[in-house]
Amino acid sequence: MGKSRGRRFRQVPFSPAGLEQRCHEGDDPDEEPAAELLEKVQHPSAEVREYACASISKLLQEQQAIPAFLQRDVVRCLGPLLMDYSLAVRETAAGALRNLSACGGFEVCDDMVSKDIMTPLVALLKECSTGLDANQLSPEKRIEMDKNYIEDIANEAINLLWNVCECSSTAVHIFNKEGCLEAVLLYMKKFSTNVDLAISAANCLQAVTEDNPDLLYSFNASSQQVLETVMLCPESTMKHILLRTLTAGIIWNIKGTIPPGSLGSMINAILKIFSESLAIDAGETIIRMKEAEKNRLKLAVEGETEENMSDVTENCVLSEDYDLEEMPKGKVKKGENDIFDFLPPDQRELKEVTALLMAQQTALEIIVNMCCSEDPSDDEWEELSSSDESDFMENSYNDGSGLLMSPLCLSDEVNSAFLNNLIPKKSVTPEQLWTLCEAGMNSSSASVKVNIVSILGISGSILAKGQDTAEKLKVIGKFLLEVAMKESSLVVAGEALDALFDVFADGKEAEKAAVEIRLLPALKEFQPVFKMRMRKGKGKYSTDQLCVLDNVKMNLRRFIAYQETLGKSPTCNNEEL
Repeated sequence: MGKSRGRRFRQVPFSPAGLEQRCHEGDDPDEEPAAELLEKVQHPSAEVREYACASISKLLQEQQAIPAFLQRDVVRCLGPLLMDYSLAVRETAAGALRNLSACGGFEVCDDMVSKDIMTPLVALLKECSTGLDANQLSPEKRIEMDKNYIEDIANEAINLLWNVCECSSTAVHIFNKEGCLEAVLLYMKKFSTNVDLAISAANCLQAVTEDNPDLLYSFNASSQQVLETVMLCPESTMKHILLRTLTAGIIWNIKGTIPPGSLGSMINAILKIFSESLAIDAGETIIRMKEAEKNRLKLAVEGETEENMSDVTENCVLSEDYDLEEMPKGKVKKGENDIFDFLPPDQRELKEVTALLMAQQTALEIIVNMCCSEDPSDDEWEELSSSDESDFMENSYNDGSGLLMSPLCLSDEVNSAFLNNLIPKKSVTPEQLWTLCEAGMNSSSASVKVNIVSILGISGSILAKGQDTAEKLKVIGKFLLEVAMKESSLVVAGEALDALFDVFADGKEAEKAAVEIRLLPALKEFQPVFKMRMRKGKGKYSTDQLCVLDNVKMNLRRFIAYQETLGKSPTCNNEEL
């Protein structure tokens, strides 16, 4: 109840303006149960209130049911129940509000905050955190309170908090003002006994710490120690890998609180965790987990079969009226599908695989942010653009930095940590790279495509500095060329060209790969096409986008000139001969 997060923020957002119209189109079957259930949440019986909240929670997982509940002020009906004297009611009410926030969308979350859901939610979070701290409770009180119940309530509440804080700056402000950090950190400390609760808390805190300078003042040595303890937890399950990855992301978000002398070692520790996460082969893990699930279910079926056959045999022995020929056939036969239908829904292997994939996705997203968070300012871009071309060529290419007016401006700490942990080489074969590329570019979202291109640019630029990486660089180069030439969005095409400049700016492996994929002839042929597309597309893009595209166009000309100088060098000529 209230624990479904698989389909967050669906494509069709809630529209307050169209709410009444949708609710009154025809006979809406959701209206009657909504009214009846919201009336039952006021019932004097705790069992009735719990049943009503659980039913509402289930209905709110379907978006078409949400308007009917919103019209009847579901937030103000369920909000007070977060502090109900019945723990079961608290949990189901929190679960229902969690589903409303997860399935309703950004507008619904804003509406929940405007209707003051944060007041009872913050009170519930703080009360649960007090209940979780066994040292603050007498032995009699600990026996009286069901600790597992409190943790379940806390898990629902922290997920609700996560959802609204992701969508509402007001919720984030209240989080800061009410000192919710202490409670969330306490939930994270439960990682050794309740990793699911710790993961929920880490997800929430990662979201809240992003671009939230006001919260940085709340992080002291004690809170940083909690994060470091969680990040260094020794457990090796996929869920713990996810927890460590999320915690590393939190520490990256609050890096402004880390003393300069410790920043390098902390960044190295963060990237070590990402490296360990990415080093796991997800494909092999899925196959292994599938086999483990198969064996587990097989053992369960065989155990059930033995039990049933034992009962049958016993019945036959006790009843002498039955002939052996007439002995009832066992209800369980090997290969019959109906047995699996009656097994309890246990998805532990699926949860482990999901945790691994989430950890790897999170690691990649944060790596992209790490590499793109120190972009040159507009003034720096302008200064670079107006510099003398010969000076530019010398500074950009001959100092070994491999940068061509690129957004890939890594600090020394980040760059060395990348290389120390071999981030670009983890779990990544040319085939896997190509699969990642194809999957990303099949998306209809331009931002997804830009992210894929960014990941490739970052990975390729670091691979170019290594050894025996030409094959991977060829895959990256071919794909980026194809995106630049065929992508309908000039913004994505421009990002692909920028990524190409990053990847092939420097390094023997990059030079070798560039020759083999005929990068220079391809770019020379594409250059007039790109110019023409820019002229035709001037009315489609913003001034800022056109400014960036102008820089890309200039960089393309300079990159071609640079590649031509490489082609004339003795080393390249000898290799071609």
